[in-house]
Amino acid sequence: MASPKSAEAFRTISEAASELDVPQHVLRHWEDVFGQIRPMRRAGGRRYYRPLDIDVLRGVRVLLYDERYTTRGVQKIFKENGVKYIAELGRLAAAGQPIELRPLIDNVEEDPAGDDDRAEESAVSPGSDSPGMTPALRERLTALLTQLEKVQEALDEATLAIEAIDVEAVEDQ
Repeated sequence: MASPKSAEAFRTISEAASELDVPQHVLRHWEDVFGQIRPMRRAGGRRYYRPLDIDVLRGVRVLLYDERYTTRGVQKIFKENGVKYIAELGRLAAAGQPIELRPLIDNVEEDPAGDDDRAEESAVSPGSDSPGMTPALRERLTALLTQLEKVQEALDEATLAIEAIDVEAVEDQ
């Protein structure tokens, strides 16, 4: 009997599907729907999922299956919070810890007419002012949040690029 793979080992699509308890075609579909899911590919197109990929997939699974978000809702969460946030949800789920979504996330419901502009009310109204918050402070905080989101996206992309370089270096040895 083969020993189980280490947490840092790459997973094939069959291993990832088994670990996440979803069919392989679902993982392929998620790659199409969520551009942030990009497993490494070897010659012949064989997929290899890094530990971060597995965490992201687990986070997507939690949002879709447990939290009952729509595909559009998960896409919005990716856009607003980044890959690291989804991966953290996956790590929490793997550790059996409770999932607490950020309060400003809106879950977009899919409209049968294809008009996906409706959103559920968030727990905190984006337009409401906190006591003592001036319009200038709100504007400054919004600008800082935008900058932080851009930095997070850049860090997410850099992390994926570094991991890909590390894998290529190991394969070349």
